[in-house]
Amino acid sequence: MSHIEWIALNSVKGLGPVRIKRLIDRYGTAEEVFRRSSSELQRDGIIPASCIAGMFSKELFTEAESQAALAEKEKVGIFTLASPEYPRYLKEIFAPPPVFFVRGNTSVFTFPCLAVVGTRSPTAYGRSVTRSLTKDLVNEGLVIASGLARGIDTIAHETCIEQGGRTIAVLGCGIDIVYPSDNASLVRKICSSGALISEFPMGTRPEPFNFPRRNRIISGLSAGVLVVEGGEKSGGLITASYALQQGRDIFAVPGPITSPQSAGTFNLIKEGAIPARSGREIAEALSLFGDHRRKKTVSEETTTGSAQLSLLSESERSVYETLSETPRRMDELSVIAGKPVMQLFDVLLMLELKGLVRQLSGQLYIRV
Repeated sequence: MSHIEWIALNSVKGLGPVRIKRLIDRYGTAEEVFRRSSSELQRDGIIPASCIAGMFSKELFTEAESQAALAEKEKVGIFTLASPEYPRYLKEIFAPPPVFFVRGNTSVFTFPCLAVVGTRSPTAYGRSVTRSLTKDLVNEGLVIASGLARGIDTIAHETCIEQGGRTIAVLGCGIDIVYPSDNASLVRKICSSGALISEFPMGTRPEPFNFPRRNRIISGLSAGVLVVEGGEKSGGLITASYALQQGRDIFAVPGPITSPQSAGTFNLIKEGAIPARSGREIAEALSLFGDHRRKKTVSEETTTGSAQLSLLSESERSVYETLSETPRRMDELSVIAGKPVMQLFDVLLMLELKGLVRQLSGQLYIRV
């Protein structure tokens, strides 16, 4: 089975995972999408004219062929939404990656999984709790998913391997790049029994804006997310936010109220997250060993653009309404929307994943 058309479709600028899924729902396969004429695509109105023009670029397929050849050379697997082995939980989310690259043991996707995430700068308490809970979770038969970052992520991966468990590392760069570089040895161990995955083309550098996006995959692979430690703006909270939207359970480790690294988990518990004390309790709460619970996801609640707009949060709608087809800079949007840049970045990321916003070079954004 050729993945060229899938890789090409996934590389069209401004298209995004949500619009790609709509195209597949309409035409059935990536090959069928590319068999449509530009006039037919325009008539159906699923994607904007700017994306249609990009679909007929010769360079698009040249690069897709190059990616497929490189993956074969590096013994990297390619999963698409058409792959029978595509992880079930991940396929349910609002913006499943149309294509992702895999290195390692793909059978790991058939086992129940829990995400373990947290700060890059854990306290001694956080390190100890991560090891203890991860050990428990492995003993309960759970696969551990995380992001290979320094701190809690790395400790979770390492402990899982030490206990003979399986772990999945979701990358914010190309699968052929090890980041952070000091985790090279860990990466080799992960691939022996678990897997590395990335939705980014091979060769993609670890840019800061890639990491919040990859967090939806960490939570999407999992039945729940455990946040061990994190400050008020920790990346682990972004993963928890995605988990909430995806209908996943959220667990948080209670910590000292005087510790800044426990501020984020404290807020999660205050907002309804389940306090985590042991791996056994987490496994029981997930009900993973009976019939898998399946919660309704946003993707099942909306199939049209108008319905999608109606489901935007107040914050997302206020930012969306400041955008137009004229590019605006991040700092300009921050002033117009009355939001700090970091908060605005998170909202723009969600709008981009929903196929409503496109980021241009130079921190410019437009409505699509």
